[in-house]
Amino acid sequence: MHLLLVEDDKALGDVVRRGLESYGYQVTWARDGDTAYDRACTGTYDALILDLMLPGLDGLALLQALREAGVRTPVLCLTARSRVEDRVAGLDAGADDYLVKPFAFEELLARLRALLRRPSDLIVPEILTSGSLRLWPTDRQVTVGDQAITVPLREFDLLEFLLRHPGRTLSREVIVERIWGAGAPPRANVVDATISRLRRRLRRAGWDGRITAVPGLGYRIGISIPGSAS
Repeated sequence: MHLLLVEDDKALGDVVRRGLESYGYQVTWARDGDTAYDRACTGTYDALILDLMLPGLDGLALLQALREAGVRTPVLCLTARSRVEDRVAGLDAGADDYLVKPFAFEELLARLRALLRRPSDLIVPEILTSGSLRLWPTDRQVTVGDQAITVPLREFDLLEFLLRHPGRTLSREVIVERIWGAGAPPRANVVDATISRLRRRLRRAGWDGRITAVPGLGYRIGISIPGSAS
């Protein structure tokens, strides 16, 4: 199970991370709301453990933004806000459970197990769209209109990343880091080559959108404007 821990307190975050890892969980730790949003939107997590008092984008705003973006990952709020109205606000924003600090680690584990046991059919499948294009991140399926198309691994990951940031120009450096990782860098033109193959694949399927190259900046995805070029 892969968890996203969002906690700005270094000491507490380290304790929680190490504790969860000792029980076999894989943990990614984000210490501010903006970083957490990017990771939650572009990564596949089984659950989020979310502090509500964060630098940058605060926890409630982060939670609302994720739900509006279609991220349906179960969220356990872990926070010092103990008032009833605070708990209600968190749940109304899209949280699945709420645990008040200070807490017993055993209770955190129990609540996490309960979240992860929830039947998958109670969670609305996430679908990313652009015009006639539909992408299901969990099932790794893509359709254009009524036609299912096969998209290789890197092209799929790149398409998903673009769809999670509609209208936003993503630099080649950011794309490389997110899709290929921060280890050994791939060849210099790998982003351009992958984009080119993806464009051809989607064009053959009749997609009505486009992936636009922004000179000197990167790429963005959007709906085609009649008379314009991709």
